[in-house]
Amino acid sequence: METERLEEYDRLVGRWDEARHVAALNDGRHAYFVAHASDERLGFAIVRDWASPEGIATIKRVAVRQPGKGIGRALLAALADLVFEQTNVYRLWLGVFPENLRARRAYEACGFIAEGVARGSAYFGGEHRDELVMALLRPEWVARKQGGPRG
Repeated sequence: METERLEEYDRLVGRWDEARHVAALNDGRHAYFVAHASDERLGFAIVRDWASPEGIATIKRVAVRQPGKGIGRALLAALADLVFEQTNVYRLWLGVFPENLRARRAYEACGFIAEGVARGSAYFGGEHRDELVMALLRPEWVARKQGGPRG
């Protein structure tokens, strides 16, 4: 929760209160991942519908303590590897606010492809906002791991 309370995160990433995080941790639908170096927490990610029977999972949140240093990109790449290596997921997708260019560049560098804008799909900070939908499919991930085209 400390990470998502950093300046600007409420506008670009989101912020849940403790009760919402506790509910997500206990609902069986969400998986939390923490990036760390030694004893220092660098950031975290949340995946919704980890190992869903439909084979579709959502990256709900990626947040790092020091943006702009490549930590988010490394966390995202490791997260995609975990999802595809440990589950039957075929489609891993996320929504990003179109103005969050730093996040979009990180997602693209990890192979996520922009699919279009879902108008008003995020209720965020008391208003409905557009989200750019981006996804990585298992065949694309496999091709990247084998040194193939990078989307």
